[in-house]
Amino acid sequence: MGIFDRFKTVLSSNINDMISKAENPEKMLNQLLIDMNQQMIESKKSVAMAIADEKKIERELLEQKRQVEEWERKAVIAVKAGRDDLAKEALLRKQEAENYYLQLKPQWESQKAAVEKLKETLRQLQNKIDEAARKKNILIARAKRAEAQQKIQKTLTSMSGNTSAFDTFDRMAKKVDELEARAEASVELADLSQSSSLEKEFAKLESSGAGADLLLEELKQKMLTEGSTGQA
Repeated sequence: MGIFDRFKTVLSSNINDMISKAENPEKMLNQLLIDMNQQMIESKKSVAMAIADEKKIERELLEQKRQVEEWERKAVIAVKAGRDDLAKEALLRKQEAENYYLQLKPQWESQKAAVEKLKETLRQLQNKIDEAARKKNILIARAKRAEAQQKIQKTLTSMSGNTSAFDTFDRMAKKVDELEARAEASVELADLSQSSSLEKEFAKLESSGAGADLLLEELKQKMLTEGSTGQA
């Protein structure tokens, strides 16, 4: 299993575990990013080791190429010096280095291609992690908004379902209205009663005053009449 297959497996395992435990979205997203970055660190270590291996093969390849050139140079020197025996030995060493070079070259090319692919995949994963980090706050805000809406809806449902309290409140309001109406009626009746009594008193005074005047006038007339009769 490659390093990125392990990366996906570990992350999938962590995600499934957090979902199964119904974690808080904010906590889950934060932990997921922590896991992603931790796995990225491990992946970078593996890629770094692959790069180191590629560099090691490249150095060995360059060394064998240098050896090929060096033994050829020595063979030329031996030929010029009339030492064909040394020239042959140098050429054999050159051939050995060249054969080893030819064996190493395809290994290096394959390792180099694999490293470039790993580096590109690593960049893609890093971009995805960066994007996930940018989206995290948006997702958390959406989760909190949804939770708030759910609480509001739950409260509204609870209030609309509890009609007895509102019915009682309405009955009390009607009761207060009735009490106020009765109180106003009592005041109005008291005012009417007081006004009627006052009118009766004035009527009595007026009637009693008029009778006295009449009796007085009748008495004076009687006295005048009697006086006139006595003189005659």
